[in-house]
Amino acid sequence: MKKNNSKEKNGHSRFPMISSLCFFGLRFLSSFIRLRAAAFGEPRLWRDPATTPSQRKYTGGALGEMSLGNMEGGPRRREAAAGFTGLIAVKPWVSIFLFSVFCFLVSGSSCAQGEPAQNQEAAAEVPAAGAIQGETAAPAELSLEDMVVAARKAKDEGDFAKVYAMVDEAMRRFGQEARKEQASLKDFPATEQINNYATLNNVAQVQFIKGEALKKEGRKDDSIAAFAYIVTDFGYAQAWDPRGWFYKTAEVAQEAVDRLQGKDPNAERCGSIPATKIELYDPGKEEIVDYEKYGEFTGVGSKEYKYIVKSQDGLSEAVGEAVYPNTTSVRWDPAFQQVKKEKRLEGSHWDFVRSPDLEAAFIKWALAPEPPGIRQYYTAVVLEKAGLIKHAVKAYYAVVVHFPQTVGWTYWHTPWYVGPASIARIKYLCKKYPQINMKLVGAEIQVENGFDNDIRNDVFIVKPGRIVKNHIPETISDKVRKFVDKKMMQRQVKRRLGAGRVRLVQYANGDWQLLVDNKPYMIQGITYQPAKVGQSPDDGSLVSWMEYDYNKNGKCDGPYDAFVDTNLNNVQDPDEKAVGDFELMKRMGVNTVRMYHQPTPLKKELFRDALKRYGIRVVIGDYLGKYALGSGASWHEGTDYDNPEHQKNMLESVRKMVMEYKDEPFVLMWLIGNENVYGVACNADKKPESFFKFANEAARLIKSLDPDHPVAIASGDVLYLDRYAAHAPDIDVFGANAYRGDQGFGSFWSDIKRLTDRPAMVTEYGCGAYAYCHTREEAEEAQAGYLQGSWEDIEDNAAFGSGSGNAVGGFLFEYLDEWWKGYEPAIHDTKGLWVGPFPDGFMHEEWLGVVGQGDGKASPFLRQLRKGYETCKKLWNK
Repeated sequence: MKKNNSKEKNGHSRFPMISSLCFFGLRFLSSFIRLRAAAFGEPRLWRDPATTPSQRKYTGGALGEMSLGNMEGGPRRREAAAGFTGLIAVKPWVSIFLFSVFCFLVSGSSCAQGEPAQNQEAAAEVPAAGAIQGETAAPAELSLEDMVVAARKAKDEGDFAKVYAMVDEAMRRFGQEARKEQASLKDFPATEQINNYATLNNVAQVQFIKGEALKKEGRKDDSIAAFAYIVTDFGYAQAWDPRGWFYKTAEVAQEAVDRLQGKDPNAERCGSIPATKIELYDPGKEEIVDYEKYGEFTGVGSKEYKYIVKSQDGLSEAVGEAVYPNTTSVRWDPAFQQVKKEKRLEGSHWDFVRSPDLEAAFIKWALAPEPPGIRQYYTAVVLEKAGLIKHAVKAYYAVVVHFPQTVGWTYWHTPWYVGPASIARIKYLCKKYPQINMKLVGAEIQVENGFDNDIRNDVFIVKPGRIVKNHIPETISDKVRKFVDKKMMQRQVKRRLGAGRVRLVQYANGDWQLLVDNKPYMIQGITYQPAKVGQSPDDGSLVSWMEYDYNKNGKCDGPYDAFVDTNLNNVQDPDEKAVGDFELMKRMGVNTVRMYHQPTPLKKELFRDALKRYGIRVVIGDYLGKYALGSGASWHEGTDYDNPEHQKNMLESVRKMVMEYKDEPFVLMWLIGNENVYGVACNADKKPESFFKFANEAARLIKSLDPDHPVAIASGDVLYLDRYAAHAPDIDVFGANAYRGDQGFGSFWSDIKRLTDRPAMVTEYGCGAYAYCHTREEAEEAQAGYLQGSWEDIEDNAAFGSGSGNAVGGFLFEYLDEWWKGYEPAIHDTKGLWVGPFPDGFMHEEWLGVVGQGDGKASPFLRQLRKGYETCKKLWNK
């Protein structure tokens, strides 16, 4: 001990002398810099070797100052930054000499006799690198991922000093590695490779959080600089939004910059592309092609299916321009040379999918460098947009005949089966345009093992069917016969699920119906979760709509005090009396709403009144660990469906739900989960068998407590449907959130019937009322068309319909726009959050309501009814 104390004493005896030398050295350095600045102007911004030309334009004023701070790990004051830039900007030999002297002095003080110059108590008083006055030092032991979580939490709580300290530390430790990952990329990595660039993604994310914090503090210029730094240095970063999708951080950052500078982020998106039409040079000799004249079908109904062309010239003449095998014939179309001459074919073929220049898009896709099935499908899409419906049907059917095994990939990098999609599209077009006099019969493509993301084990069972003339309208006698057959079939019950007032029955023909008080009940459902503009769960400001009483009249605002802004002037005129959402939903034809008892308990008196006065029942759900709700897990940890403690907590949550509401007359059925198979704070995507086994255990618990109401699940489309079929026999209804396009849900119903032989419903479907490059009227019309196609497909597949007979209804998502879904809760964001089958190819999640909130200033009371509302009203009140 004495020896150690002696060394420590020697270290301290040297420290004052060394400190003095360092002090005078730094004073000399500072004086030199001031003199140089006075003589030659301000020192230049230090440039990282990875600095891009576009970054160097952000060197003036606050923006340049912030760029320097970001390079070193966070915001710095001007006076603190000036010394650093001066040191780097002096003559190289001076910099080297002074830096060497400084290093020598420091090393001498810190290495005296192998001991530190300061004891632990003194070291603890030294602030973290980059910390400014009032900042909280970020703990260095945190992982980068933990820093993102901690920084976001601090930002939401208003602890901005902690945010900046956390970002400083993240940039100091991981900034260089993030730049290396950025430099290694020439484009955005594919979805399945995103996690290979975790450092880049998380560094950009903490930087984005910093930009948001600065904006919340009102530091506009600094916020712009923070966001701009992401654009210039971390342009290929991507982030996983807690709501369930990847987004490009730099794009969102640039939009934030645009807004802060008063620009419209989407102003230049549409450009000046001309709208054109397609004039077919060669429409083909046959409207309905007789494929048996030109080739041979073999292995129909088996995995050995193949169509062998025997007369290619004859088939080419029959199908016409751009339909396989006549795809290259567009080169002889007179429009080809003109379009090429005008350079309208430049760019990626994917940019042409929704281009208004249909003439160029048609040629571009006919010659696109994609597998022939993909190329043919999108050629058909362009033809359909051009109104050439018969030729589009021929193109879609060519996919079914020639390329039924083609697999594409979605935005989420899940398999997309082009053959079944083409069948769904043909059926939709034949129904929507009866004047084309066509009908597809006998076509079916089953994809065995197609319910996961591994296409290597897929087996295709193909029945191409045929297209026939459909000119015979349904007569009155046909309708009478169908009505009589339906009544007779309803007396032949084959199977029952449940014995209470609400139950499910299967008839002798295999069709299913939901009965309430012995009467057929089709779920005409909607998701009702009105949110006041400006509130968001991201910052903890979102309040349950059941607590809203902003006019202090003792009534819940949305259900009872909402008014319709009929003239769209965003104010309540004297003749626009309060009507309430419950009444508006009743007029619309809604008979069911979907609610979860987490995280806010349901107010029973509201839903008792909804049933008594408006005829609206409730499907009550438990998230079953999705978003970590009910499991006791943290968001970062996520629910583990093999964890006994998590299982115990979730079953207790389910038990509490059932015991609380089972005797309420408004309950229609119970719902477990919400697309858990997609992951997001749970591991059902990685352990689907464990999830479905546990979901089945939860269903059995519910039935033991309440045998009077069915149990359904809300899954994610048909992902892992085969696992559900194998491990969840006690769940009565398979429900799923599905967004497949305006044609409806394709093989959704037949897949469920084939694998489970149980009733089915769509727990979410919908489309935004906003679309890039569309007017308000056009976008609302497109939303209405999407909703009509979706509901008509549900009807077709209900009992005694023309489809699978297992549909018991669906839930439109949603009643009212929620402004917090995209980015800033006080702004109605128009950003497309992910790519999908929507009018402009993007999901605009803040615009999914069939009812809008206008400019938001009269929220939560104002309602603007859209065309989608009126369309559903007609469909649900027939």
